[in-house]
Amino acid sequence: MTKWCGWFAAAFPLWIVLGCAWAWIQPEAWTWFAPWIRPGLGLIMLGMGLTLRVADFAAVARQPKAVFAGVAAQFVIMPVSGWLVAKTFALQPQLTLGLILVACCPGGTASNVICYLARANVALSVLMTMCSTFAAVVLTPLLTKLLAGKVLPVDALELFKSMLVIVLLPLVAGIAVNSGVGRLKRAEVVRKGVDAIGPVISVLVIVLIVGCIVALKRDLIAAAGVPLFVAVFALHALGFGVGYAVMGMMGRDVGMRRTASIEVGMQNSGLGAALATKHFAEFALAPVPAAISAVYHCIIGSVLAAWWRRKPPAGMP
Repeated sequence: MTKWCGWFAAAFPLWIVLGCAWAWIQPEAWTWFAPWIRPGLGLIMLGMGLTLRVADFAAVARQPKAVFAGVAAQFVIMPVSGWLVAKTFALQPQLTLGLILVACCPGGTASNVICYLARANVALSVLMTMCSTFAAVVLTPLLTKLLAGKVLPVDALELFKSMLVIVLLPLVAGIAVNSGVGRLKRAEVVRKGVDAIGPVISVLVIVLIVGCIVALKRDLIAAAGVPLFVAVFALHALGFGVGYAVMGMMGRDVGMRRTASIEVGMQNSGLGAALATKHFAEFALAPVPAAISAVYHCIIGSVLAAWWRRKPPAGMP
């Protein structure tokens, strides 16, 4: 069972691509999920919380510089890249808002799987994802307001409230439940089950969220044209490339460079889509960049993982 769950989670990029293709061809099969986008995202955050332990927070204290550098890169490189790319490609205001919003989101949980496949530092990846997710509760609304507020109205306070409900509360609840599980006699058995099934549920929900957005916005995506697709690709290419370079300039080893590259380049596109759908409903194009982003960062991450897996870092078999 555990082995099957691990295989299913590792094939996440494939499910995203297949799901989006299906949603494009048969949108009516996916639009039913629209009312469940926010609850679904909360379920993913709850699942992440269920995998976190007090020891994970203690681990941050043992390598604070590496974690801080990775999280800082996440919230500097991607937001700035989002703004620059939107300006360079002269995207219309609604698409600019959507691109900047997804650029200001934290790292996605799929990055942990990609780091494993790429023979990167998985423990550091988990810590970066955890810390960037907590930091995003404040930074995502603040940076979106700062970078996109001049293009279209952005209510940072309402975004912040959504981040509390969608991200922080489920995370804290998951951690609390996990702490309670630790008192059970068969705690490790329960945790192994959660660790195995949790990623499968996350993959399914993310595919449903992204597929639903593609189905709902299919005509708008088609009308947006080539510039939008190139712009979203450029955003993630910058994230992967600059993330790797920054860790290299800091003198970090190859494993850490790969980890930062993947963590910075892969966004929580599901969160971006959910926030855009709720807070910018009057701007029909706002969720579109997040849907395209989900496909692109999975494809780029998978290609890098396949390449890097053939070139293990020194000391790794």
